[in-house]
Amino acid sequence: MKGVENSDRESDTKGTDAEEEEILVCLKCYTSFTAVNTIGGIRNLFTFGLRLGGPQAYWITYIASSVLVVITALVLAEVCSALPAAGSIYLWAAASGGKHFGRFFGFLVAFWATTAWTSFIASNSQNISYYILSEIAVFNLDFSTDVNDVKFRAVQWIVAEAVLAISLIINYIPPTWYRWVFRIGTFIVVSDFVINIIWLPIGVSNSYGFQSAKFVFTDYENYSGGSDSLAWILCLFATGGIQVGFDASGHVAEETKHASTVAARGILTSCIACILVGLACVFLFLFCTPDLDILFSLDAPQPMVQFYALALGQRAHVAMTVITVLAAFSASCVSIVAASRLIYAIARDGVLPFSGWIGRLDPKTKQPANSITFLGIVAAILLCSILPSSLAFQSLVSAAGVPTIASWGLISFGLCFFTKKLKPKYSLGVFSKPFQFISFLWNTFLTAILLCPQEFPVTSQNLNYSPIILGIVSLFAVIAYFVISEDRWFKISKHIPEHLAEGR
Repeated sequence: MKGVENSDRESDTKGTDAEEEEILVCLKCYTSFTAVNTIGGIRNLFTFGLRLGGPQAYWITYIASSVLVVITALVLAEVCSALPAAGSIYLWAAASGGKHFGRFFGFLVAFWATTAWTSFIASNSQNISYYILSEIAVFNLDFSTDVNDVKFRAVQWIVAEAVLAISLIINYIPPTWYRWVFRIGTFIVVSDFVINIIWLPIGVSNSYGFQSAKFVFTDYENYSGGSDSLAWILCLFATGGIQVGFDASGHVAEETKHASTVAARGILTSCIACILVGLACVFLFLFCTPDLDILFSLDAPQPMVQFYALALGQRAHVAMTVITVLAAFSASCVSIVAASRLIYAIARDGVLPFSGWIGRLDPKTKQPANSITFLGIVAAILLCSILPSSLAFQSLVSAAGVPTIASWGLISFGLCFFTKKLKPKYSLGVFSKPFQFISFLWNTFLTAILLCPQEFPVTSQNLNYSPIILGIVSLFAVIAYFVISEDRWFKISKHIPEHLAEGR
């Protein structure tokens, strides 16, 4: 994949046939990768979600959120197809805000999107460390795996930082190798999904047996410490909160010809595929889970490792853990590709601090190496939150989801109230305004859920850091809005159609 030249975005969309072919291959692989890797997000928060309403709340909130996420994807695909090039999510925000609010919306979403991707990569690195270190509990080794033990958190932090470093190093490879990174990563994640679908039911049938349909569809449990109604709402943290990332094709496709239509189609198809694969995983794990009193007694940092050990056996489950770790590692590597392109695009337009350095291409490879380095530095700093808090993992997951979902809500708000005529290539017709309003309400509501505490009573040890992270990032965005010259914005806004820039 060739880099984008700083001088002119319009020349980016022309490119050579070879450039377009390679980018489209990567885009296709990434879309498939995102869809199938839904199993990773569900698996990471499965036990946590069951504590907030049990099986009944888990599958109901997943299906309900899926319908609303599809509506959001339709809205994003529509605005994406209205731009001359797919651009990045912050350009969609700028277009939605019109003449008076476009620049402010653009700055907010630029900072939010950068935070979301760096937080995801940090949380994924931490999650990999959870899977690796959970084997200590399975084999009863003489070392504490209690997340409240600061010594364990220190070891976990070291492992997570090492995983992050390896993921970053792989992204400095020559661009001609990218297609192999995508293909290998996609193969690993597809294998993860297929092996779970086949092997886990076989293991469960030969061990403790399946759960009944009555248990899956009607059993309700509340271990949140709060009210039942609050538990139902917080369950969306583990279901609706993980249905993100399908808009990544808009970041990767920026350099292609016909990027608007290619990326818009990729957003919708990836979203639908994610939901369908996720639905299969939800019911797979619900029917295969051990009794809840056993599941909640599992004391490993990632209980799914002990879940696999109970179903498959102490030795056999190691193979599943290895596949899980490789799949999560592949997710990090491929996500860095998409995230670095997004951050490069934002820095190229001068929105971020140190944009001159971040938006500089490597002279040899023509790749955004500095944006990869910037991404790694910020993610490494975020991982330091492991040391003081036992709920750092949930906080990082929130920080990865909140800015993205808040961005979707802001874009939907702008489209609904400030944009009269979108002129998209893919039009929702009479459903356009209603869907924009529904998307605005849903994503605002989900953002509030992800900012809430996940355990009660709230203490310094279980504090959810995501509101603090979002607040600080938003403050930086406001400062940048006032500090960075409007002359720079005129250079950016020329890529937004006049009828959108004027709010018509």
